[in-house]
Formats: sequence, structure tokens, C-alpha cells
Amino acid sequence: MAKSLRSKWRRKCRAVKRVRYGEKELARLKKTLGIDENAHADAEMTEIQEIATVTDAKEIKEKAAAKGKEKTETAQDTMEVEGARVFNKRTMRDQHGNYPVWMSRRKITKHKHARTKGKNAPTKQTKKKAKKPRNKGKK
Repeated sequence: MAKSLRSKWRRKCRAVKRVRYGEKELARLKKTLGIDENAHADAEMTEIQEIATVTDAKEIKEKAAAKGKEKTETAQDTMEVEGARVFNKRTMRDQHGNYPVWMSRRKITKHKHARTKGKNAPTKQTKKKAKKPRNKGKK
């Protein structure tokens, strides 16, 4: 249906715009990346080792293992905090029966309702009540 002269003309104009805007966009992208075609190709490049530190995977693993050993030694030296809260994952309450600080009142009531729903659910009835016969339009 879109084969009228007007739509053909519009498509042609859009194709021309696409080419023109594509060139502008490419130039803008090159400028942001710092790729300039007019610049000297023999510009001085700094060594990568001056910019960043290059390490092997073995060295990283060795450093991590050394840090792990240090942590275990320092963890034994530190004192345990007496006021640390221990939360139960199922009830979301700590040893004193309090909910976490970040939990809102609405969320607490919703959580309580969800927990008690399974306990107080009515059991299934084994017998079905007999249905009353329906009178179809008769009086």
C-alpha cells in the first residue's frame, strides 16, 4: 500500500539523511574515543607497564592465599561482640523476639500471617453436603 509517489520520495530522503547522519555519528564516535585520522601515526606511546601493573594469575592466587591466612590469624585475636544479634531465617526474629530494623510494620504483619496460615488452615471435609434439588421455573 505504501507505494505512492509521496512515500517513495520520503523513503529516498530518509536514505539520504541516513548516510549524512551516519558520517557525522562516526566522526563524533571517533572523536570521543580519541581516534583522529589527521593526527600523526608516529605519536609517542607510553609503555603499558608505566600505566598499569601487569600480574599473572599465579601471583594473584598466592596473594589471596596469603591474605586468607592473615585473616584467620587476626580473627582469633579479636574479641567477639556480646551484643551481636542472631536471626532465625524462618521466623526472621532475633534471640530476643524482635524483627530486623529494616523490616516495616506492614511487612511484619504479612510475614506473621503467612507463617500462621499453614498451622491454622482448616482440614478437608471428607463428606460432601448433599445439594438441594433446583426447581427449574416451577412454583
